[in-house]
Amino acid sequence: MEQHQSYKLEDRSGSSYNKSGVTSPLSAAKLAAKVNSLASPPSTPRKVNTQANVSAAQKVNIDYKSMVDKIADIISVKDINSYYLAVHKIMTQYLDCSFTAFGLFNETSKCINLKLVDKLDNIYSSKIFGSDSSNPVSQCFYTRKIITKDNVDFLNISYFHAHKVSIIPMISVNKCVGVMLIADRYVDTTEKLYNFIANHIALVMENFDLIEKSMEHFNTDTLTQLYNHRGFQECLNKELQTAEETHSKLSVVMLDVNNISKINRELGHIKGDEVIKLVAEKVKHNLRKTDVAGRYGGDEIAMILPNTDVSDAKYIAEYITYSLSCCFVDDVGPVKVAVGIASYPECAKEQEKLLILAEQAMYISQAKGYKDGMSAIISSTDFNFWDDAALKSYAEIISKRHSQMGVNFEEELLQKFNSEQIHSQNHLAEIAKSLAGAIDAKDPYTKGHSTSVSRYSEALARAINLPEDEVERISLGALLHDVGKIGIPENVLKKPDKLSDEEWNIMKQHPVIGAEKVLAPNEALRDLIPIVKYHHERVDGSGYPEKLKGNQIPLSAKIVAVADAFHALVSDRPYRKGLGLETACDILIQGAGKQWDSALVRKFIQIAPSLVTKI
Repeated sequence: MEQHQSYKLEDRSGSSYNKSGVTSPLSAAKLAAKVNSLASPPSTPRKVNTQANVSAAQKVNIDYKSMVDKIADIISVKDINSYYLAVHKIMTQYLDCSFTAFGLFNETSKCINLKLVDKLDNIYSSKIFGSDSSNPVSQCFYTRKIITKDNVDFLNISYFHAHKVSIIPMISVNKCVGVMLIADRYVDTTEKLYNFIANHIALVMENFDLIEKSMEHFNTDTLTQLYNHRGFQECLNKELQTAEETHSKLSVVMLDVNNISKINRELGHIKGDEVIKLVAEKVKHNLRKTDVAGRYGGDEIAMILPNTDVSDAKYIAEYITYSLSCCFVDDVGPVKVAVGIASYPECAKEQEKLLILAEQAMYISQAKGYKDGMSAIISSTDFNFWDDAALKSYAEIISKRHSQMGVNFEEELLQKFNSEQIHSQNHLAEIAKSLAGAIDAKDPYTKGHSTSVSRYSEALARAINLPEDEVERISLGALLHDVGKIGIPENVLKKPDKLSDEEWNIMKQHPVIGAEKVLAPNEALRDLIPIVKYHHERVDGSGYPEKLKGNQIPLSAKIVAVADAFHALVSDRPYRKGLGLETACDILIQGAGKQWDSALVRKFIQIAPSLVTKI
């Protein structure tokens, strides 16, 4: 005869099954009605003859409705163990149980794994082998009948020998899924109630099982059998939490199959899928036990490498790319990929930024091509990712990725911008430059416009001797003066011809969008609102959005208006070449006192020659 095993668990939280919350299969009201039909009403206790049974009669005066309401309301737990503990607390509170135990039958091992919790929330575990026909737990499971014992010696757990216990089958949809144990010496009086609760718990357990199976399918990519995008993100979130708790490193490696669009177009999607599957297989064969891989996008495979720094991640990536270069696909040849790497915490600590940097590095790797037939493996530590070239790649690659997933890139970028925790003025300037660069990349006709307007505005502010903190504010406000274009449709923003009246009215909304949608939600940027909102006002009152005039317009907005107009004049546009310095200054003079402040125009013309040489 096989012997069952038992041991005390040190961790009271139990292991996690990583499941979503489960909604109770019956409403509280229906459960209460059902229980009231099973249990004797408190006002009419069962007739008894002995003193012991008198106590039992008193024992059935239980607030059944409140107890059942609470059991039915356990809908926010995330795993089976949390559900067990919640039910245990309710039952010990209302029924004064010495302990409860729950066990599910494991089809593979043919065992019932019991988890027992006492009144002090100590947790014990016991394994009952199904082949042990002499054990009452096994008997209850197979016969589906309630069995009552005067002690729990059959569990081989200390301290509980003297307790009377009932073993109740947990039945769901005509199938016994496990057993529930209740240590209650008056169990005979509430046997039907316990039986009903056990079956209710069995239904919840079945829901947990169904959710787990559906989640496994939901998080798996059908082509590669790797995690899909959602599953990969969830795994990365958990691994980053572990890395933070253990103060360890973690690297993300992204592989992008080159020329996959051309392969799909010229050879068909079946051939493209063959290449992607080959990359996935090579990645799977080279993963360590702790590593995770997923299909991050249509032609991109990503890896999570715990306890791995940039150097080790590069070594792994080099081996995979070498393996792929040795694989020849009919009509395609050797498989080539671009590789990008970003590491925690060296490159970034936030999950979203880590992925952006890895993807950005991958995009730059693709641009660099190959050396000696091998892919260029780029880490975010190898490149200044916040200069103009990197910002352009940032905007392009993320726009492409998010549009493929059906997510509005502008909204995503704006949400990231407004949720950023500002640590310093330099940090604020960095994220403002990132956002401005992305906006400029969206509008192909104004490349580098925001940066130049910021530089011109800063120079003009210094020329009229404004305080240093005001100069910095104007420089930052000028950098973000066109940030409202994030809300302008691309068909309007990118139209090469003259805008219609309707389109022009849409375009004129960008100062208000920038002020109210971008800056207002971010406390660190609210003092920039006057610059962004009023930089298109005119001193004669004919500007927009509020037709302010003269001194009603903030000085900072007037400064940015001059700088903005000057850069527009000297820059190349689709409909004309950039104007020369003298012509641009003449236009500013003609508009002085009407469109722009006269004093600011005079001062700007004095410093303009030194600015134009830097364009």
